[in-house]
Formats: sequence, structure tokens, C-alpha cells
Amino acid sequence: MTSPHAAPAAGLEPAIPALVVDDEELGRRNLCLALAEQPRWQVLAEAPSMAAALEALRAQPQIEVVFLDIRMPHGSGLDLARALAQLEQPPWIVFVTAFDEHAIEAFDLHALDYILKPFSKRRLEKALAHVEQMVRLRQQSGYAGALRRYVDDSQPAEPPASPYWTTVSVRSVGRIDVVPLSEVLHIEAQGNYAALHLPGRELLLRASMARLEQHLDPAVFLRVHRGSIVCRAQVQSLKLLASGSHELTLRDGARVAVSERYVAAVKAALTQG
Repeated sequence: MTSPHAAPAAGLEPAIPALVVDDEELGRRNLCLALAEQPRWQVLAEAPSMAAALEALRAQPQIEVVFLDIRMPHGSGLDLARALAQLEQPPWIVFVTAFDEHAIEAFDLHALDYILKPFSKRRLEKALAHVEQMVRLRQQSGYAGALRRYVDDSQPAEPPASPYWTTVSVRSVGRIDVVPLSEVLHIEAQGNYAALHLPGRELLLRASMARLEQHLDPAVFLRVHRGSIVCRAQVQSLKLLASGSHELTLRDGARVAVSERYVAAVKAALTQG
């Protein structure tokens, strides 16, 4: 279903061509009207289903961004995302979903963009600003991998060889970095983010420590504090401070507080090491 909403404003870069996919007509209309107010965007087509969306993408291969509702009958948004993830250069996907804490955390962990229903103009503009930047810089390589990992983690076709993550996707200015967890020395909570400390650099991943701990191999990583997880191989020494608290020294010289709850586990790790 074509939908020639908005055209590029004079003097601006060419508008980013988009497809809106939602089984509810009202949902499509609201998003199309909101995008029509954005001068850098042009909705080329609307689709009420996965099949219609695939047809629209075949008919208009210039579409660069798909606004995709997650829950649809006759082929979910996730099914469409899985199909698109197999492409060498899939279109950017902005997931549109009702509030679901688990789903939102998954988007954040895989550096994907999303809009909550009902969306606010501010949240929409924030998502659009990031996508505009990534599309203009043509950062598809990192994105394709992040999208594939998301759909694989969401509904794996078969049980994975290991239940633990080996990489995470981290979004920074104009790019998506795929970070091997084997390079992470320790992890520190920073508000809604987890700071990944790697040799010579630090990256911020939008994820809770509890969520990370669920997916990190306990044979490789050790929780030592409410706000800290360390790589076991980095554990060097444990010191009892004058205050009665404990402090861990890592092989790279970093010092990490150890709460009483985790002291025994740290001592065991030192013994094993």
C-alpha cells in the first residue's frame, strides 16, 4: 500500500524513505502523520502485514527504514525482522511496541531503536535523530550483526550451543560496536548503563547488572558487588581495608570494591586462580 506522505523540503538533504508496518490502521495513520511533520522523512508505503511489507520492500527497494509493529497477526513483526536480518544490508528497523520492560531491555542490549505506544513527539524525535545519523553514515555492517543477534536471541530456531553471550552490541556516536566479551576486564554500574572496561577504552551499554549477570558465563565472570562484575582471569588480590570492607585489585591495576556478600566467592576465585 503506497503512502506518499511528505516530501523533502527545499534546501535539505534528500528525505529518508520509510515504510510503516502495523496491522492497525489507526496506528499506521498516527505514525505517518507524525513522520509527515519531520522534514527529513518521507513515508513511501504503509503495510498492514508481514506479506504486504515484504511486497512493499520489493516494489520500492529504496526504502531505508522500516517502522515495525511487534505484535501482528499472520506473521509477527519479529518474523519480518528475522527475514530482513538475513539480508547483507537490511533496512534499519525502528520497533514500535506497547510498553514491555523485557522487550525494551532486549532492544537496548542489542543497540536497536524502538518507539513506545503511545509515543510522544519527543521520544519519536529522539529515535529519528539517531536513525538519521546512522543512515547518513551508512553504518550497516554493525547494524546487520546486531539485528541478527536480536532475532536469534528472541526466538532461536534451536537451542544454542551455549546459553551465555559471547558478544554484546554497543551503540555510540554514529556507530554500533560488536564487543567480544572475552575482551571485557570488568563491568561497573553507571545509572541505567553498564560501563564495559576494556584494554584502553570504556564503552557504555544500556543494561542492568542483574540482566547482564543472567547472560554472562559464571565460569568467566564473577559478581563482586551490587555494582561490579569482574573477569575471573583478572582477579589478582583481595585486601581487607581499615574500614572493614574489602577491595579487589585486578591485573590491570583497577581496584574494585567487594561487598561482604561476595567475599567468599572472590576468595574461592583466588584459590582456583
